[in-house]
This record gives sequence, structure tokens and C-alpha cells, in this order.
Amino acid sequence: MNRLKKRWGITSNLQAIIIFIVFAITGSASAWLSKPFCVWLGITKEDFGGWFTLIRLIIIFPIYQVLLVAIGTIFGQFKFFWNFEKKMLKNMGLGFLFKE
Repeated sequence: MNRLKKRWGITSNLQAIIIFIVFAITGSASAWLSKPFCVWLGITKEDFGGWFTLIRLIIIFPIYQVLLVAIGTIFGQFKFFWNFEKKMLKNMGLGFLFKE
């Protein structure tokens, strides 16, 4: 746990627990929200077959990014999740989205 706290730049076990809770809530919420979003877009398993899962994952990705920062903010961890988000997107080659 200490290695993780050091890597993330956090100081307490409580903060680590809050961060884990935010990750859990965000993952569940983004998966849950992707279903009505697919329905709204008219994306169904019957129409897309084996591609449905990939398409749904692509839809979940931006929902997850927004929810991670929003839910993190609700739990008082905006700074951690905003920095986490920027680092993740930079590692994916999307660093141009952020001004230095």
C-alpha cells in the first residue's frame, strides 16, 4: 500500500480508500450509462453482432473520463483525478488536449 501511496503522491490510507471507491463507482456508472446511450444512438447487438462490444467500449471511454473527474470532485479528490486524467490521456497520445 505504501508503494501505491508514494506512486500516486497521496499521504493517507483514507485518501487511498476514497480513490478506490471513486474508481469503483465510476466504472460501474459508466458501464450502466453506456446502455441507454447505445439505445439512444440506435446501437444494438442484433445490428452490430460481434462489433457491439467494441463499439460499447468506445462509447464507455469518454463517459468514464468525464465521470472520473466529476465523481472524484464530489469526493473531494479533484486534484488527484484531474492529474490522473491528464497523465492517462498524455500516455495515450492525447496530450495535445491540455495546455502546458
